Amino acid sequence: MDALILSRLQFAATIGFHILWPTFSIGTACFVAFLSFRWWRTGNPVFRDLMRFWSRLFGLSFAMGVVTGLVLSYEMGTNWSGFSDATGRVLGPLFAYEVLVAFFLEAGFIGIVLFGEGRVSRGAHVVACCIVAFGTLLSAALVLAANSWMQTPGGVSIDAAGRFHVTDWLGVILTPSYPYRVLHMLGASFLTVSFLVAGVSAIQLLREPGQPAARKAFSLAMWAALILAPTQIVLGDMHGLNTRQYQPAKLAAMEGLWESGRGVPATLFAWPDMAQERNRFAVEIPRLGSLYLTHSWDGEVQGLRAVPREDRPNVPVVFFAFRIMAGVGMLLLAVAIIGALLRLRGRLFTSRRFQWLTMAVSPLGFVAVIAGWTVTEAGRQPWVVYGMLRTADAVSPVPAAAVATSLLLFLLLYATLLLVFIGFATRLILRGVTPQAVSARPVGIPAPRAIDFDRGSKSHG
Repeated sequence: MDALILSRLQFAATIGFHILWPTFSIGTACFVAFLSFRWWRTGNPVFRDLMRFWSRLFGLSFAMGVVTGLVLSYEMGTNWSGFSDATGRVLGPLFAYEVLVAFFLEAGFIGIVLFGEGRVSRGAHVVACCIVAFGTLLSAALVLAANSWMQTPGGVSIDAAGRFHVTDWLGVILTPSYPYRVLHMLGASFLTVSFLVAGVSAIQLLREPGQPAARKAFSLAMWAALILAPTQIVLGDMHGLNTRQYQPAKLAAMEGLWESGRGVPATLFAWPDMAQERNRFAVEIPRLGSLYLTHSWDGEVQGLRAVPREDRPNVPVVFFAFRIMAGVGMLLLAVAIIGALLRLRGRLFTSRRFQWLTMAVSPLGFVAVIAGWTVTEAGRQPWVVYGMLRTADAVSPVPAAAVATSLLLFLLLYATLLLVFIGFATRLILRGVTPQAVSARPVGIPAPRAIDFDRGSKSHG
């Protein structure tokens, strides 16, 4: 393999591993903020115990995200110097704002989230949790603004040397795909964490069926999943309509559609043959493709043959990744509906089969996220800035052997990091939520009155 293919594989591996942790931390930070708020408002120790438990898992994911995110910034300079040189004036400020504002909000207050409970007032702890959660959301918004510009670029001009210059910052940030992309990603994070919470709670319910904290978390997670699963499907549909308008080659690859036309079929399964420009072993439903792609039985959809061969993405990769993402989404929706039916029958906490089911599907949200990012990034090829800068022109002139060596080292390092994370997380999960008695005054260093947000009280409880 040449340096271009190896550099793409390396970046795919590193960003695919990294995206796990923002997905985890965004949803978990918001969940911890919710639990802290409920503990402050109700005084129910169940919320406090859950908050302590999930804040520890959040701390682990935050650390993993920081470590793996630093690698990406260096990699853009070492393996993708052409990309950095061409787009630095556009993307550099966005990444800088993400670090200086969003990341600093997270890093500045995460200490209070992890270690401040009992040392500051409940109100102050709620504020810290909300700031960290807002920081994760802002970080996602800025990073997705950069990615959306690469997908549907706007607000720039190109000079004779091929460098992009900003002419309209609103045009750079508010690209046509940005609202759909950011909502779809945030929805994916919340849905993924909902099933993760349900799976972890199911483990604890299987071990101790009457545990109040596990029952509360399981109930909250299944309510969230019931709302988020159909919402995510709707957001995905809206994103698909936007992709049809601005990236028709990507949509055609997602559907395995070669011929343009009206009333196109939905291809449930096939093996796309790029050389023959056709699908092998196709299983299709007539006209259904036009219905969900255009919301019309007779809607027109562009096929891959309308795109020059050199401008087409790798169709099998995009085709199968999209089906993995959509299939997982439908499966999670089915599990959420089953949970709602069991709740109506009063069996949500007693059905051990359903608890085993939620435990089994709990990691699938991460699978769907990686598959979705594969569709997004592989479907954009052969462009790194869609329609304006080719990936082949963005790669660094680095020897293939050097890239191959660093790729192997990264794979080994990331495999080790993942095993370490799984080990620590498993210990926390098996230990479970540890109930503690509520004391009249918290244990620890008292907080100054300047950060006591509780009204009408001089204590910090």
